[in-house]
Amino acid sequence: MAMIARRSKSSVPLLHEVLFSGHPLPCSYTQRQTYVDVYMKWKKDSFFDSIDTIHRSVQLKPLIALKNCIVSSSPNDYCIPISVISKKGLELGIPIKVARFLRLYPSVFEEFTGPNYNLPWFKLTQRAIELDREEREVYLKFKDDIILRLKKLILMSGREQMLPLKIIQGLQWYLGLPDEFLRKPEDNLDGCFRVVEIEDGLKGLAVNVDGSERLLSVMQMNAMKRGVYSGVDGEAIEFPLYPSKGLRLKRKIADWFDEFQKFPYVSPYEDFSDLDPNSDIAEKRVVGVLHELLSLFVEHAAERKRLLCLRKYLGLPQKVHKAFERHPHIFNLSLMNKTCTAILKEAYCDRGAIEEHPLAKVRKRYIKLMKESEGILKRKRFNNRPIDQGDSNIKDLDCTDDEDKKFTT
Repeated sequence: MAMIARRSKSSVPLLHEVLFSGHPLPCSYTQRQTYVDVYMKWKKDSFFDSIDTIHRSVQLKPLIALKNCIVSSSPNDYCIPISVISKKGLELGIPIKVARFLRLYPSVFEEFTGPNYNLPWFKLTQRAIELDREEREVYLKFKDDIILRLKKLILMSGREQMLPLKIIQGLQWYLGLPDEFLRKPEDNLDGCFRVVEIEDGLKGLAVNVDGSERLLSVMQMNAMKRGVYSGVDGEAIEFPLYPSKGLRLKRKIADWFDEFQKFPYVSPYEDFSDLDPNSDIAEKRVVGVLHELLSLFVEHAAERKRLLCLRKYLGLPQKVHKAFERHPHIFNLSLMNKTCTAILKEAYCDRGAIEEHPLAKVRKRYIKLMKESEGILKRKRFNNRPIDQGDSNIKDLDCTDDEDKKFTT
């Protein structure tokens, strides 16, 4: 991947603010423009490409959806005939046959012959049942924390303080929201949320907040802890930088970024309607929004294309995806799983800087359980080899199935 630096600008505060204020307002900046056009290769970072909790989500998401389907259909026995779910592959996000997917994970789903017509049934293994219970306990114990993350996402929409339910549902996996939160929001969310009607008959989720209440971003809270931010409007906060090994910015880009760090920090929860969208301060707000957004997510990462639906509602530019490329010391872009995943570096390079999502540990245990399926299937193939198969170089035909490889590696 390659990056071309955007035009570089420097901002000069108006004269009356230089004279009479130590902290000029972000919207009171004028622009002096210069141009930088530098081609730079994007460096692959093996550390971020090796984070299982991020890149195994491709398999974990449909697995948990299937697990939830079994639990809701049979909450006592945790078992279900294949006929009930065989047609739900698209709904559950499973791109291969449901039966094949179930058989890829014997550590999670156990197959047995049903009572009628010898049809295959599947049930959760004991360890999967225990993890399901642990997951539900997390939802109960940390309900307020999870709801606050949803509230923060909605409040990033500026004056509207509302997002379409369809948009929130698209980010449900990243936010770690249980299905019932959005299926029946009136019963599961607190009183500050309300369902509203928006255009074309769609529904939205709005938040009512006290005007005196001020939400602080992760950037602001961490800056306060370091004693470099007092909370006054117009103060600059520098983004923590984590350069990847072998990645060095060209001098012109580095000079522009040094100046960029000195611009006032605009909180994602502040009104952005008066900002010039072509200014560097607006660019710094965009980076701040993306930083805060990823900090709310379970893995502090998301498929870049999944975030594009937020452009209209969070005041992001049309080419917001380019912001990840312009700031490689803040974000990492991984091309694993044939998609582009944006990762917040700070979450993995400074563990104490960003609070871990309550659901993160449970998902790690699910992934560990998933991995055990690989050993089970390998032993099963070995035990089922023909007795006269003397040539150890003969390939197992099961291993050449592209669909199975996608969901087991």
